[in-house]
Amino acid sequence: MMGPSEVVDSQDNLQTENQSIPNALPLQVELDDISVTKISERSATIEIAFEIKNPNPRAMIVTTMDYQLFETGFSQSEQIGGGQIGHRAEGMVEFGSNYYTLLGENSIVLKDTIELRNTGNTPELWTALEDGTATWKATGVVFYNLSSMTSGQENELRFEFTK
Repeated sequence: MMGPSEVVDSQDNLQTENQSIPNALPLQVELDDISVTKISERSATIEIAFEIKNPNPRAMIVTTMDYQLFETGFSQSEQIGGGQIGHRAEGMVEFGSNYYTLLGENSIVLKDTIELRNTGNTPELWTALEDGTATWKATGVVFYNLSSMTSGQENELRFEFTK
């Protein structure tokens, strides 16, 4: 837990930060799993899972996670998949939105499935997927708020993983 902190530059300049509410620690994200679950000559199914941890005693709301997936043997810059998990409210608060409440000192796993079509133009990528030698990079950002959608500003946590 972090308590109030003081920064003293000189006798005249005393700054006190957040004496009433301790600062919330940022969420933590990990690449939980990535695997090719089904592959044929025409298509491949890739499942990806991210674990998001809340180190704070209070609940947080994860509104959205945007991510991009690369197979780095094929290309460091050409994305082969990606997407958005969750839903960001635009303008007015939407009821029934697809967001995730992450209780204090708990974690959730967000999963997504990527369907790739084999165009025949990327034989080296398809070979890596078939023989299990694919090397992955996932990048993205998690958007989250403190315990309610209407209190506090939206926070961002950027991430990059290789596997």
